[in-house]
Amino acid sequence: MKLKVIKKKNSGRDSSGKVSVRHQGGQHKRYLRIVDFKRDKREIAGRVIAIEYDPNRTSDVALIQYADGEKRFILAPEGLNLGEKIVSGDKAALKVGNSLPMKRIPIGTVVHNVELTPGRGGQLARGAGTGAIIAAHEGDLVHIKLPSGEMRKIRAEGFATIGNIGNIEWKNEVIGSAGRKRNMGIRPTVRGTAQNPRSHPHGGGEGRSGIGLKYPKTYTGRRAVGKTRRKNKYSNKYILKGRRQK
Repeated sequence: MKLKVIKKKNSGRDSSGKVSVRHQGGQHKRYLRIVDFKRDKREIAGRVIAIEYDPNRTSDVALIQYADGEKRFILAPEGLNLGEKIVSGDKAALKVGNSLPMKRIPIGTVVHNVELTPGRGGQLARGAGTGAIIAAHEGDLVHIKLPSGEMRKIRAEGFATIGNIGNIEWKNEVIGSAGRKRNMGIRPTVRGTAQNPRSHPHGGGEGRSGIGLKYPKTYTGRRAVGKTRRKNKYSNKYILKGRRQK
């Protein structure tokens, strides 16, 4: 199994070649580290042999060598050091870097790489410095507080990894130049008020003017602030408390 592959650049284009995601393109060549979000190598101990920088994500990645010789990348939690051993499975100890079902994790424990659907792999709390908190157990569900402040129910059989994601200082990083931003694959963003009214709902007006609307809109006319989540979304029943509003 390859640990690194060359990252394919789509520059925000869809299969027909049209721009479907704006402000993307011109990225420097990168290698994509294949990160093991599933942690499905059960009950086999692994040793941390390296902690590396990954240009494709905010957190660092740890290179694990398992007892059977296989190597895999995982997200590097805070406090995981070189030479330490980790394991994934139902009987794993409550130790930083270990992955186990949430039904076995006590209330108040900080976790990351949380599975929304058992067996699919971690989807929540994967960014640098983030961590979710196990708040309660309710039958075959657990209540979990996410980094956004949202409280939601998740199936207890799903796996989560103990600890907080490392590289906390990432949020203080200063990009420093426009050229570095372009090397990262991010193209310039123009304010809506600086455009003409045919290009953006905020455009037009004489001199420096505000948006002049009931509420800010995206360039396609959709609401851009406040609660933008669909009112009839299927997963609303699992949300106990919404995320913090600025």
